[in-house]
Amino acid sequence: MVSGGSQVLWLGSRSMTAINRRRALSGTAAVAVGVPLLAACGGDSDTTATDPATSTSPEEGSASPSEDGAASGGGEALASAADVPVGGCFVVAASKIVVTQPTEGDFKAFTAVCTHQGCVVESSSDGDIPCPCHGSTFSLEDGSPLSGPASSPLAAVEIAVDGDAISLA
Repeated sequence: MVSGGSQVLWLGSRSMTAINRRRALSGTAAVAVGVPLLAACGGDSDTTATDPATSTSPEEGSASPSEDGAASGGGEALASAADVPVGGCFVVAASKIVVTQPTEGDFKAFTAVCTHQGCVVESSSDGDIPCPCHGSTFSLEDGSPLSGPASSPLAAVEIAVDGDAISLA
């Protein structure tokens, strides 16, 4: 049975219209263009375990130098000095801040959000600040990119160290 230029197939009590090649290709092209556009607009809402922006390990963000959440510097408590390894970094997941200790007693802090695509970096004792998503690494000293696709440094964050307590300045 031919109806309006398209073929109608009967399957029991339901019918299916056969689509032509041009319609199939234009539908495929629309999907091929639309999916990347939606992914680019989607932001950082993926909740898979491979996305550290939404998952934390038990050692990250669990330190609190004082019960009220503030050290004597008046800012938000981030960590205790013992949490940050010499030659490494400690991520405070709740604040998305990474505290580093390049040399003993020298503490610095940066935003923990990678400048490449917004993943949260990881705690480390390996001499750099690693991003698990695409392999970028950043300097403990100044947050500058050392390797990987990231080309911009992590933004510096002012902190105060009072004894063993590290807090936002």
